[in-house]
This record gives sequence, structure tokens and C-alpha cells, in this order.
Amino acid sequence: MTATQQPHTYTAAADSKEPALKIHPAADIFPMLDQDELLDLAESIKTEGQHEPIVLDTDGVLLDGRNRLAACKIAGVEPRFTTYTGTDHMRLIMSGNLVRRHTSKGQQAMITAMACSVSEHSLRDQAKHHGLSLTRLSNAATVLKHAPHLAEQVRVGTLGLDATYTAAREQRDRTAALKAQYDRLREHAPELAAQVTEGLLTFDDATAALDERLETERLRQHVIDADTLRLADGDTTPPLAELVERGDITWGQAHQRAEEFLAHRQDAIDRAQHALQLIAENWTAVQDLAARPGTQLARDILGGLAPATCSLVHRLITLD
Repeated sequence: MTATQQPHTYTAAADSKEPALKIHPAADIFPMLDQDELLDLAESIKTEGQHEPIVLDTDGVLLDGRNRLAACKIAGVEPRFTTYTGTDHMRLIMSGNLVRRHTSKGQQAMITAMACSVSEHSLRDQAKHHGLSLTRLSNAATVLKHAPHLAEQVRVGTLGLDATYTAAREQRDRTAALKAQYDRLREHAPELAAQVTEGLLTFDDATAALDERLETERLRQHVIDADTLRLADGDTTPPLAELVERGDITWGQAHQRAEEFLAHRQDAIDRAQHALQLIAENWTAVQDLAARPGTQLARDILGGLAPATCSLVHRLITLD
């Protein structure tokens, strides 16, 4: 960076009619001194002279020295200028102000984040150049993006960065959740999303309508699946979906009946599997009876069984 001492012709008296200098956006981010501090600076300039020149770029845009310029005007002293002929305006502005001002770490982070937002510089570069915490800069950027009204209060020092970062993060999460819900609305019910956009329907009402629609579709599909299974099992009763379409029952009632059918069906499967498992585990007893037809042992075994069980044993023996 190079700055050459090239005084500009500028009348800073209180009654001056000279046009105000343009201020670089990054320089404008730094808070001005309060009135008492500005008056002290003006008195110092009046009695001791202006120690540091006001820095302009080659186009006459003010890069550094807003307070000195204002103090010169109060003191009625013609300000002294210098022209910065380098190309990294951002670095000059940040270097000159961050180290000079009595600002908190949170303010420095917010001012830097704001400056980066109006330049091509990255937070990482600024953290490296000025010895700032990248985490604190990232937090400041989050506040700037998701809670800009709080960012301004951090900049001027009325609020701390940590508290505003927590609020901004909560706002970010709420915004993300709302966006996800809106994306879901656009995906499943674009006409409802359009009504929300046009102000014809509230977001909550549209979401409730979509939830109801999706729940009805879920019930409908479940009932249809149960009807398909009943048909495959050989059931000849009217499908539940048909009863709903006729208006005899609701989808909720059909879903309840489908659940009862599936529960009974699963219970029948469980009982049959258990019975067959018992037969398989005791198949040797059937084989023994098949090997000793007409013996006293066979008669004693069958004599203690119910007729239906005896009939089953005879059939099993025949199968064996």
C-alpha cells in the first residue's frame, strides 16, 4: 500500500458550500465518534493541528478520516488530504480503523463482516490480515444475514455479538424450517403454495390442508392394500374402498376395519405356524404310530384322544 501526500483544495469552514465528499462504503461502516469526542478532536486540531491526513482514493472518494474531516469543519480548519494510489482500498480502511478505534471484538467482527459484504474480500482473508477470530467473523456474518437489525446494534456497540448470534441462529433455523415446509407445500400441493404466495390462503391453513390431504391419501392406500390382500385370501365381501366411494363409510372407518382385518389375519397366521411347528417337532410320535399299527401301544395312545384328534392322527399316518 502506498499513500502520497497530495493535499486537495477543500474548504471545510462551517459555511462552506463545497459538495460533500463521497465516502467509501466500507469506511462508512465504522461508527462516528460521539459528540463529545468529536468536539475534543476538533479542539485538538484547532490548537495542535491535524496530525494525520484524510485519505482519499484517486477518484476523490474518502477512504479514511471521516471524523477528522468533521472535526476540521467544527474547528474551522482547512483539512489536509492525501491520496492512496494502491488498489486494496478495503485493507487500508480496515487496517487504519480497527487498530485505531476503541471497539469491542464483537464490533470489530461485525464491522469486518459488513465491509466484506460490500467488497470482494473473504472473511478468511480479513481474519488473517487483521488477526481476527474466524469463528467470531462467521458469527457476525450469520447475524448480518439473518438478523440485520441486530447487526446494526452490534456495529454501534449497543448489543454484544454473542447474544445477537444466538438470536440470529434461532431466526436462521426458523427460516430454514419455514422454507422446508414451503418447499414441501410446493412439491405436494403447488396450487396451495400459489394461493399462499397470492395472499389468498395463510401458510398455516395451507399446511393444515396439505397434512389432511396427505393423511387421507395414506389411509386410502392402506385400505386399498388391505383390500388387495383380502381378495388374494379369497374373501368375497365388498372391498372397503368401494364402501367409502359409495359413501357408506369414511376413509377413517375403512382404515380401522382394515387394521382389524390385518390384526386377525396375522393372529391366524401366528396360531397356524405355531401348531405346525409343534407337529414338526413331534413328528417322530406320528412315525412311531405308523410303524406299529394295531398294537396295544397304538390303541392306548389313540384311546386317550378326542375323536377329531384321532381322525387327524389317522390322516397323518396315511400321509406318512
